[in-house]
Amino acid sequence: MTIDPRTPVLVGQAQVAQHEETIANARGPIELMAQAVSEAAVDAGIAKLGNASVIRVIRSLSTREQNPARSIARALGISANRYAYTPHGGNLPQTLVNTSALEIQRGDADLIILTGGEATRSRRRARNAEQNLAWMSASAQSEGDDAPEIDGEELVMNHEIELGLKIMLPIEIYPMFETAIRFSKQRTISEHQQEISELWSRFSSVAKSNPHAWLRNEYSAEEIRTPSASNRMIGFPYTKLMNSNNDVDMAAALIMCSAEKAQALGVPRDKWVFPHAGTDCHEHNFVSHRHSFTDTPAIRLGGQRVLQLADTTLDDISFVDLYSCFPSAVQLGANSLGLSLQRQLTITGGLPFAGGPFNNYVMHAIATTMEKVRSQPQEKGFVWANGGYATKHSFGVYGATPPPNGFKHDSPQDQVDALPKREVTPTADAAGPATIEAYSVMHDRSGKPETIRAAVLLENGSRAWCVSNDTNLGAEMCTTEWVGKPVAIDAAGQLRA
Repeated sequence: MTIDPRTPVLVGQAQVAQHEETIANARGPIELMAQAVSEAAVDAGIAKLGNASVIRVIRSLSTREQNPARSIARALGISANRYAYTPHGGNLPQTLVNTSALEIQRGDADLIILTGGEATRSRRRARNAEQNLAWMSASAQSEGDDAPEIDGEELVMNHEIELGLKIMLPIEIYPMFETAIRFSKQRTISEHQQEISELWSRFSSVAKSNPHAWLRNEYSAEEIRTPSASNRMIGFPYTKLMNSNNDVDMAAALIMCSAEKAQALGVPRDKWVFPHAGTDCHEHNFVSHRHSFTDTPAIRLGGQRVLQLADTTLDDISFVDLYSCFPSAVQLGANSLGLSLQRQLTITGGLPFAGGPFNNYVMHAIATTMEKVRSQPQEKGFVWANGGYATKHSFGVYGATPPPNGFKHDSPQDQVDALPKREVTPTADAAGPATIEAYSVMHDRSGKPETIRAAVLLENGSRAWCVSNDTNLGAEMCTTEWVGKPVAIDAAGQLRA
């Protein structure tokens, strides 16, 4: 089959994991990303990268470089016409693939490098040991670098009412989704803990066979759901093993170019992986305005649209990777996409086991997808990327054969925006009777209940937020179902049982 020379194709991928125990020898994120880019070029069979149209870097929390893309280029002795950096969001690796594919298809770029990485584990260990490694500060070489081009806009996701009660952390909010899901399934706490721990055990079994996974241990469901010294409860109902594992040193890189450029570079045809279609969208920005804690319509609409564009169905796709920062994310995604939880929903092992380097996990998922479809060229891969509080979504369909009508991209955002929004009542005006809609119980480092975070529905159907430091109530909420219970809240947002 004749391939349009402007067809975008992924030709190189690499994943790097640093398990360095000697702190002084630990390399920083720029070095890890540079290594990943170099190894991606080797993977593609490209002898010399030379000049790229764009180097795009996912926002890294562990580098202080002014323009990380320029720093990586400097480390590798290459150059680019443009140097770009993203805002925050776990959706962005897939979004960058979609953006890059469109640029190449339009003829605006020929070769694009995508990379991201963190050295969070080494940074933490160095700080604990009061060691200041060179890469923990901006390098002298970067002082004269211009500011990077910013790829994408930062989406404001915290409503002022949420912020007013200091409800803002993923480890507080994803457990709320979980309690709402549990109630909707009419399961007891113990039944639901068993359900999600079995799901997570299946994820860990995938990580065990993934050579790139950070933790290559298979955990039993009982180990995952049972609190212990090494697996303390963090935000009920989640133990540590149910949380994304950000304490990693990991990087990944992808190289995308036009089919014409791939041929000119001599990339072997069996290395080519084609993005078939992509979509991008987001839920109503604020959790406060979501209609329900158990429904994610943007995932449903974005997933449906990408499959339509790729002219396929999930039944015809062999390799699926759903974003997996917490069990509730996988359940929300699977429910919205119509997938059974019994199906293999990760190809890496997910963020708790394969590793969750903040914004860049999905680049590892895409690199693994490339490996999978290269090894089974007749099969396709599907990736769902997520950012925020199940807020920002990006989807991609991949195959070893070119899409018959070229790469396609769309966004159903206008349909999402047209969906009803739930009103949120200011804290001072919400005093009175309410019904708990979702909650989490945050625990201290010793594993004891500390604070309660809850969303409630008022008699008029609007949502409000409340908190409590009542540790006895917190302990009770860990053993007895409180979703659906009538409560009261005062004008300061305090929960009164």
